Amino acid sequence: MDQLSDLLALTALGALTWKMVAMWGVVAVLLYLAVYRQFEPLLLIPIAFGALLANLPTEGLVNAPVGEHAGGLYYYISKGVELEIFPPLIFLGVGALTDFGPLIANPRTLLLGAAAQFGVFATFLGATALGFTALEGAAIGIIGGADGPTSIFLANKLAPHLLAPIAVAAYSYMALVPLIQPPIMRALTTEAERKIKMRSLRPVSRLEKLIFAVMVTVLVILLVPAASALIGMLMLGNVLRESLVAERLVKAAQNEVINVTTILLGTSVGITMTGERFLQAQTLMILGLGVVAFAVATASGVLMAKAMNLVSRTKINPLIGSAGVSAVPMAARVSQVEGQKADPNNYLLMHAMGPNVAGVIGTAVVAGYFIAWLG
Repeated sequence: MDQLSDLLALTALGALTWKMVAMWGVVAVLLYLAVYRQFEPLLLIPIAFGALLANLPTEGLVNAPVGEHAGGLYYYISKGVELEIFPPLIFLGVGALTDFGPLIANPRTLLLGAAAQFGVFATFLGATALGFTALEGAAIGIIGGADGPTSIFLANKLAPHLLAPIAVAAYSYMALVPLIQPPIMRALTTEAERKIKMRSLRPVSRLEKLIFAVMVTVLVILLVPAASALIGMLMLGNVLRESLVAERLVKAAQNEVINVTTILLGTSVGITMTGERFLQAQTLMILGLGVVAFAVATASGVLMAKAMNLVSRTKINPLIGSAGVSAVPMAARVSQVEGQKADPNNYLLMHAMGPNVAGVIGTAVVAGYFIAWLG
């Protein structure tokens, strides 16, 4: 018996807590959504595995350095979140992957991306009314933008203690776009509106795209300097893409840079999901507010498109308004799917990419505004 006791003392079984075991259930749900339902697996799998590691009695993983002894692996990797390195690198890849042509060809779709930000501000007000501080409310509200890197960037700035539930909510709702948005879109539109066919977009030259990227960089940074890191890297990636002379750099940004950063960012977020932090009533409130943010953002975009149709001779299909959230390109695909349910010959994908790109820019600007105002 003494030998058995000595053997058990060498293990970490005694360090397990009920909160750790309970979090294994959360990990299982995230893995189920990622692997079997294929909801944002590139994001949810790293987050889920990081959460599993966070809820095991590990050694050499998250411990801080003591004297001459180095810290754990994720003590250093997580600095990419704390020092605001990973989210801008994700934006570099997004910029390199995204065609801004639909937004330039139809600039009024900027209004649809702006309208979706109502979800952010409405949730900010709701969160503060429920007892969260203004800093916490801003970090929670940005979930409505459906932009994971921006949510992490802002949460780390304003409410780092809420980083885990905010990141999980943001990425989970991004993954659930095809389930959350369609009922709202159908409820706010008539069948005739869903059948509206939009004119083909005009071709946009490479010079227009390059000028647009540079102008947005200059204007946004002058107006909202706190958004510099996100907007700067987003537009750098797009300039590399549209220059057509930096193919190696574009491929690196589109593949190696964004893929490696996604793994490190996801696991770094997961590592913060300890049972002590996550299993709180506050977490459920954040998840609930996240749904509200997403729903209001979706509805606002649709309603803005309907309002624009009242004063415009060239009609907009209101379904593309829902793409004003930043979930690129998933939200645009949802607009396409819903449009084709009403009319199989209706093609909305490229039109929806306009507000989708506008939403990315808009959410980054709103995050910069919150940092300047509250940070």
